[in-house]
Amino acid sequence: MPHAMDNTKKYDLIAVGRACLDLNAVEYNRPMEETMTFSKYVGGSPANIAIGSAKLGLRAGFIGKIPDDQHGRFIQNYMSGAGVDTSHIVVDTEGRKAGLAFTEIKSPEECSILMYRDNVADLYLKPEEVSEAYIQQAKTLLVSGTALAQSPSREAVLQAIHYAKRHQIEIIFELDYRPYTWTSVHETSVYYTLVAEQADIVIGTRDEFDVMENRKGENEATVQYLFRHKPKLIVIKHGVEGSYAYTKAGEVYRGRAYKSKVLKTFGAGDSYAAAFLYALLSGKDIETALQYGSASAAVVVSRHSSSEAMPSVEEIEALIRANA
Repeated sequence: MPHAMDNTKKYDLIAVGRACLDLNAVEYNRPMEETMTFSKYVGGSPANIAIGSAKLGLRAGFIGKIPDDQHGRFIQNYMSGAGVDTSHIVVDTEGRKAGLAFTEIKSPEECSILMYRDNVADLYLKPEEVSEAYIQQAKTLLVSGTALAQSPSREAVLQAIHYAKRHQIEIIFELDYRPYTWTSVHETSVYYTLVAEQADIVIGTRDEFDVMENRKGENEATVQYLFRHKPKLIVIKHGVEGSYAYTKAGEVYRGRAYKSKVLKTFGAGDSYAAAFLYALLSGKDIETALQYGSASAAVVVSRHSSSEAMPSVEEIEALIRANA
């Protein structure tokens, strides 16, 4: 497990991958065709996890590429204001844009996302733009699956993993599968497996692990396979049924899902990961970390945004107490 509050390192967590924009419908319970107003937030799984971690008190950094325009500056300013170190965000100089996600909230059960991901800056992060000296300052490196979808971002992530391994830095792989970014399921399976085998901690939904394995799998087979490689902790989420954590030593923990007044379904995974990792990095046990993850996810699905909605430690602990 990550070493709790190792103060010899400058950062608890450095995330690598995409930072983009979420434009969330202000009017609920109506289709996008009738929606006139959207609120702008920073989005993208690794950016959300970095922001959520920083809000909880972790020392978080970020490696990614943003456009040289107003959207890029908004992303950098917001992340910096949230407490994330943005000194290794690279500004694109070739006219690429930020990814845009328009969200539709018809009902808590019926939410959809309209993506604009053509020629996005985040997928053009190059290996030479990833700093070994920066990664060396972290306790953990968080890698998100979407960054593996296309070159040169794919090679940049593999370079970051290489640096982390060289300096014995724990690697966390958040599967973060988004079908619109990949060209084939076989390609996804190859690169997800390649990275999962090198990670110390792997986090994803059961559906995302199925994508990685390119078949309808079961938890037992998944963990047996991965434990033959580097992973020592695997978290598999099952939505409302809760989540399971498996350790290489053979322990199995179950975390239940907390009920909340659900407004939307997106954002839960990122808030779960941020709070789960915060708990582990704060020295809490795996069972408690599962509670933190579930409680954080329950808070975010009850709120309008993903990044802005990331809860505080006090809010998470209050929800856990209320459900004890």
